[in-house]
Amino acid sequence: MGAQLRVYKRRIRSVTATKKITKAMEMISASRIVKAQRAVAASTPYADELTRAVTAVATRSNAKHPLTTENPNASRAAVLLITADRGLAGGYSTNAIKAALTLTERLRAEGKDVVTYIIGRKGVSYYTFRNLAITASWTGFSDKPTYGDAKTVAADLIEAFTAETGGVDELHLISTEFVSMLTQNAVEARLLPLTLDEVQLSDQTPAKAEIFPLYDFEPSAEGVLDALLPRYVESRIYNALLQSAASEHAARRRAMKSATDNAGELIKSLTRLANSARQAEITQEISEIVGGANALADASRGSE
Repeated sequence: MGAQLRVYKRRIRSVTATKKITKAMEMISASRIVKAQRAVAASTPYADELTRAVTAVATRSNAKHPLTTENPNASRAAVLLITADRGLAGGYSTNAIKAALTLTERLRAEGKDVVTYIIGRKGVSYYTFRNLAITASWTGFSDKPTYGDAKTVAADLIEAFTAETGGVDELHLISTEFVSMLTQNAVEARLLPLTLDEVQLSDQTPAKAEIFPLYDFEPSAEGVLDALLPRYVESRIYNALLQSAASEHAARRRAMKSATDNAGELIKSLTRLANSARQAEITQEISEIVGGANALADASRGSE
């Protein structure tokens, strides 16, 4: 019985240590969510206004640009998938990967070859383990992205989109939208080629988004597009990275809170079992003492 009690106590110590770790990770994620939300709030107006300006130039002028011209015979598409570098975030990365695989199947059903670009070690590990092709990948900044990271990713994608041979005709993005502390959704967006119907401004209604001011282009509409479109792609990717980072922290906080609660319940259960074992051990010892005393008393009466 004593061995069983020692096993329970050892498990309680182990689970208690795990609970401290998960509680610390929960608090860290909770503190980082606030910073991530502020970064999203700061970047969204810039991304929206830049998208609005690029859309106005693309739709209110006769300029032809490779980043806004639809290819009627599109045969090759690129998918950029944003996942996490670390685990313990519930279904955050899994949901994004599932969305990317669904999009890939749909594009292939349309007769297009699909090339995959991945941000985050979780996505890279998933594709590598299943021998799925990865054109390029970036890791190390999923939980705290910078504009420089987005610029690096955007440069490779724009280069692939504008390549005369071996390039892609479409660029799709799979990221995770931060809705609230409890809700994060994997979303799909087509970044290139840019068309008016696909522009989504986060702070404007569709009716308001259709109203455009009159623009004069200097030196030309083509020159303006050459300058704005790379910034547009960078800003959209940066905003998606920030949304995904906030979603990752929220998902990790929720997962760690659940783990902490489960550890607390397990500790209560193990404590009850340990108390029962201790009571049984005490009862057995008392029974042995009483039995020994009775045996001595009987022996004494027999000797008389």
